[in-house]
Amino acid sequence: MEKRILLLGNPKLYEKSIPIEKNELSQLHAIIQDLHDTLIAFRNKYHAGRAIAAPQIGVQKRILYMCIDKPVVFLNPVLEMIGDEQMEVMDDCMSFPNLLVKVKRYKRCRIRYRDMEWNKEEMILEGDLAELLQHEYDHLDGILATMRAVDSHSFYLKQMLEEQRLCEAGPDAPAI
Repeated sequence: MEKRILLLGNPKLYEKSIPIEKNELSQLHAIIQDLHDTLIAFRNKYHAGRAIAAPQIGVQKRILYMCIDKPVVFLNPVLEMIGDEQMEVMDDCMSFPNLLVKVKRYKRCRIRYRDMEWNKEEMILEGDLAELLQHEYDHLDGILATMRAVDSHSFYLKQMLEEQRLCEAGPDAPAI
């Protein structure tokens, strides 16, 4: 069932999540369904959204849900950066859907996690997927993109950027 996404300023977003225990697996299906339904509803409304963290719907457990080509559930993920190379990105978040924040993220990372059968899994991520999982992983530790802003001038309203882009590109430019 679609859940309400906690918005910027909600104190629960700043709490650290607790690990899943193996004996909780049977109780997770409803949470995973809620994460899926909430992500899809957000995607339908805002035409964005590739992943969501359980704390964003008020569940303080170490669960990430990503749905790009197929759903992937990350239980108790552990993120490790690979190398020192970083990139600047305009980060957005379901918890502040009309705001972009310029942040630095690592270009490559490794994520180790348990799947829904409690098997150990691992992925090496690069580029936009590395950025995405770093963003979602931060939610598990109570860290929002606003806390990782490059500087105090790194906040942009999406509407303002779209208007600026249209002025520069002309009225016939496609929307972003």
